[in-house]
Amino acid sequence: MTTRGKADGDALVRLDAVQKWFGDLHVLQDIDLEVARGEVVVVIGPSGSGKSTLCRAINRLETIDEGEISIDGEPLPAEGKALAAHRADVGMVFQSFNLFAHKTILENVTLGPIKVRKQDKAAAEKRAHELLERVGVAAQANKYPAQLSGGQQQRVAIARALAMEPKVMLFDEPTSALDPEMIKEVLDVMVDLAERGMTMIVVTHEMGFARTAANRVVFMADGQIVESSDPESFFTNPQSDRAKDFLGKILKH
Repeated sequence: MTTRGKADGDALVRLDAVQKWFGDLHVLQDIDLEVARGEVVVVIGPSGSGKSTLCRAINRLETIDEGEISIDGEPLPAEGKALAAHRADVGMVFQSFNLFAHKTILENVTLGPIKVRKQDKAAAEKRAHELLERVGVAAQANKYPAQLSGGQQQRVAIARALAMEPKVMLFDEPTSALDPEMIKEVLDVMVDLAERGMTMIVVTHEMGFARTAANRVVFMADGQIVESSDPESFFTNPQSDRAKDFLGKILKH
């Protein structure tokens, strides 16, 4: 896959001096980050480094204590209808699939567009079928989540997020709950999204995905961004001892 260059001055997601504490634990320490339109940023680092908190803060599933987060030039609203509208622009795929168990796959994917985007049911269903086809689960449209494998459910979760026509997609360890043979089918969908120009922030332990699909790797440790560079530079010549130590541990296996 060709690495798309980052557009200068076209930050779709911007974090300025973001701070977050859980009690005495300083989980996000003075985070500055810009993600350009169409850029794929993969966030990696040891457990407890603040990666998931960062991801959740961008969707305001975690509040921040200081600093500012903006999406497409608009500061993140605190609550209410403005926050709901913001969340509609930010797709989120979690470690757990979070599908509604009592609704069919088709209903899971059309619920947001109909309820939040006020789309016509027929139009929402047409789009949902297209997206389910794209992620390779079109045949499962009338089944319920429990009838699908974990990999299929995660691909439905991606289709559900895409149905909202988001400006940016956040992935918080989307493959960590999956069996090894299912990981590739989900990563393939994510690589396809990247190649189509979707702006993506991906927290993952999948280094192969980071190497092939990312425009930029952001390495976090102890609540801080320690390093940020293109994948080739990061994996072949990390600048910090923390990153060298981390890569030394994970790339030996």
